[in-house]
Parts: sequence; structure tokens; C-alpha cells
Amino acid sequence: MTTPSKPENRNALGDISLLYVSVLLRAAAEEGADHEALAQQFNLDNIALASPEARISIPRFMRMGEAAIRLTGNRALGLRMGALSRPIDAGLAGLAAETAPTIGQALMRLVRYSRLTSQNSRGHPGANPDRREVSFYSIRPYNRFNYFVVDSVLAAWTQLARTLTGRYDVLEKVRIEYTSLGLDELFESWFRCPVEFGAAENSLTLKDSAWHQPSNQAHPAMHEQLCVMCERELERIKRGWSTSDRVRHLMTPLFRGETPGLETVAARLGTSPWTLQRQLAAEGTNFRLLLDETRQQLALDYLKETNSSLSEIAWLLGFANPPAFHKAYQRWFEVSPGEHRRQMRINKNNGD
Repeated sequence: MTTPSKPENRNALGDISLLYVSVLLRAAAEEGADHEALAQQFNLDNIALASPEARISIPRFMRMGEAAIRLTGNRALGLRMGALSRPIDAGLAGLAAETAPTIGQALMRLVRYSRLTSQNSRGHPGANPDRREVSFYSIRPYNRFNYFVVDSVLAAWTQLARTLTGRYDVLEKVRIEYTSLGLDELFESWFRCPVEFGAAENSLTLKDSAWHQPSNQAHPAMHEQLCVMCERELERIKRGWSTSDRVRHLMTPLFRGETPGLETVAARLGTSPWTLQRQLAAEGTNFRLLLDETRQQLALDYLKETNSSLSEIAWLLGFANPPAFHKAYQRWFEVSPGEHRRQMRINKNNGD
């Protein structure tokens, strides 16, 4: 058993299992691209790709996806990834989903255990059984590096439902947060239902008959055993976190457009602000310091790992305006964010 990984030891923006990278490489190969060269470009060998424990950073995965789209010329490569997705590509969570009694329960298992294969600072998927809906968190601002992420997730969930029902007409509606890229007909043809772009969220709504349909791979005894294993893994991950780790993890997706407060984070942790402050003090820190440190690390990662504009980064970090972000960045690194990004790109191009 491996030692639980703490959030601060990972890329601040999150990481993802190489199981998903393998799906991306399969999709690129199906589209005629040299997938082996693509893997080598991102320093991934067969040993790493074969390891269920191996992960890469979210920004690196997005750059790899954008490179694959350029190689294939297929702007809807995320749909191709979804079509090629198998339950096992989601690891233990996928096996738990595959053996669930119904399609709705299968999707809810994927959502509940998503943390076993991915960790994103933006949030986590959600499920609403009353509305027969599964949703993927916002990853704004959208650009050519992350459209495919939304497409591939929604398409993979759809493919799971199709695989476990043996039917294609499983969806009632698809909602996608980013605005139309001019591929509306292709998306509606693939999902076989209305697709709303520029929506308030990324989500799938299943037909009532599909949500409640028994899975053709249902296996009650195996499902129960797999869920026990997944719960154990979730608990193992959480045990490796201190109170500071939990605060960082909870506050990060709350930054967008605002600054998360002590009361909000304490409520998410199910404790009082005073108790949270006391627990943080026992670890030699405090809420304001964690807020500043988390912003600082995220700012550095956004500049280094993404092409987001400085105004977009300011919003993602909850600053009232870009000048406030510039002032904070100058205090952290004694250089402006624009100049620091320029320096990091020069160093990257020089191989440093």
C-alpha cells in the first residue's frame, strides 16, 4: 500500500491518472496520428502508461490534448475519447460503476469515486438522482486547451450508459458551459439529444427509462466488494491530510470571482470558525496565511502552466480587479506577473 499523497505535493492545479492519457492516445491513434511520438513528446514511456498509480498534472494533460487535436485536426477529439472509453479506464471506480445495479447508480459511483483517479483544484463532479443528472465542474476560462476535457468527460459518461444498457438513446439533454464552436450538429448527432452550449453548467440529463434501467453487467456481490475497496481508498487519501491540507483543498475552487471566508470554509468542513482557527494554530498556521500561500502557488501555476490572460487569472484567484492581483504578485515574487511569465517561458524554451 502506498503512502497517502498530500495535496501540497502535487501540482496545485491538480493531477490525473495516466489511465485517461491512454484513452487520449488511443483516440489520437484512431484518428491516424503517431500516438507513440505524442507520448514521447510529453516524456511518457510504456512503463508509466501501464501503471495504474501514475499521474500527470492537469495542465500537462491539457497541453497533450491540444497537441493531439493539432495532430489529428479533429476539434471534437473529446467525443472520440468518450466513444473509446471503457469502465476499466476509470480504474477501480469504473469497475464499481460497471457492476452497479442500475445505470443511475453506476454514474453516481463514478462521481463519488472520481477522486481515486483525478484531483482538480476547480472542484469535483456531482450527481442529482432526483433530476437524473450528473455534472462536471466548471473549468473556466475556456480555450483550445480545455474544451476537449469537458467533451471527453460527458462523452465517457454517455458511453458508460450506452455500454451498460446496450442502447444509444440514453440522454434527454446535454448542457455545456462553453459557447458554441460551430460543431452543434456533430455534438447533437453524437449525443443523440439536444445540446445546449453556453449553459450554466456542464451536465448530462438521462432519460427516466435509462437512469432506472438495470445494468447488463450488474453483479451485487462484486459491486458491494468493489465499493468497500473504493471507500477504503477514499479514506486512505483523506487520512493523509492535515487540517491545513483540507482547508487548501476546499478553498481553491471557491476563489473564482471572490475571496473565500473563514466562515464559508469552516461550514464546508462541518466545524465552527473558532474551532478551525484553533486547529490551524495547533499546526502552526492560520486561515489568512493559508489563503495567501494558496493564492501564491496557484498564481505561479496559472502563469507557468496555462495561457490564461492576467485578468482571467486575477478572477480565478478571487481578486477584485487585475491591479490588486499585480500588487499581490509583486509582493510575493518581487516581479510583475507579466514579466515573470516572460522569464519562465524563456527558461522553458532554453530547457532550464
